[in-house]
Amino acid sequence: MKTVAVTGCVLLLGSLLLSPLEGQQEQVEPGQPPAQEEAMSGDETTADDAMVEEDAEPGETLEEAVLLMDFRWAELACEAWNENETLTAKLAAPGWAANNGDRGYKVIQIYRTDCESSPWVEVQIADQDGEARCVYGGPVQTEELIGGVDYIMHAQTERWQEMGAGKYGPMKGMMTGRLKFKGPKWEAMKNMGPFSSFLKLTGEVPSDASVCPPEALG
Repeated sequence: MKTVAVTGCVLLLGSLLLSPLEGQQEQVEPGQPPAQEEAMSGDETTADDAMVEEDAEPGETLEEAVLLMDFRWAELACEAWNENETLTAKLAAPGWAANNGDRGYKVIQIYRTDCESSPWVEVQIADQDGEARCVYGGPVQTEELIGGVDYIMHAQTERWQEMGAGKYGPMKGMMTGRLKFKGPKWEAMKNMGPFSSFLKLTGEVPSDASVCPPEALG
């Protein structure tokens, strides 16, 4: 019986020595998060980077990922515009694209309201051979907009996603304040159908909306 009791005490003592005591804090070097000493490496990954890499294709990095309303997204949106018959045809017929202030193209500048430090993007639409064609998509190039011709639109990321999914169109977006709008309102009111198609590009052009576009990447 004594041998069994001694053996039990030895096993209990051993288990206490091998596992941390309840409530005992692990000792860590100053400035180093607990339980991550061995995980530290020379290449740091920020939380934003991690979110991008989660949604990106295998092997895709932050620099390669297309973020919602970054410069590369604007390029793809321009291509998608030209493939959309509603936009190319119905915005040409009423003279919408031709109303360009003798500059040769209209400008639509858009951005995500909650991404305050991100640069805006711009698409330029020209009347070409009876069609409203997108001739440029990328960083803002037009410093001075023309009243009665050009547009600025912005909304919270969540709202862009809702409009991109077709949950509601520009009319409801503007009436509820979810879509902020500057530009020729009467002209826009007459073209709500095509504008709905434009807003849906935010859902049709593949992109990651989990982080804001950094200025260095667009």
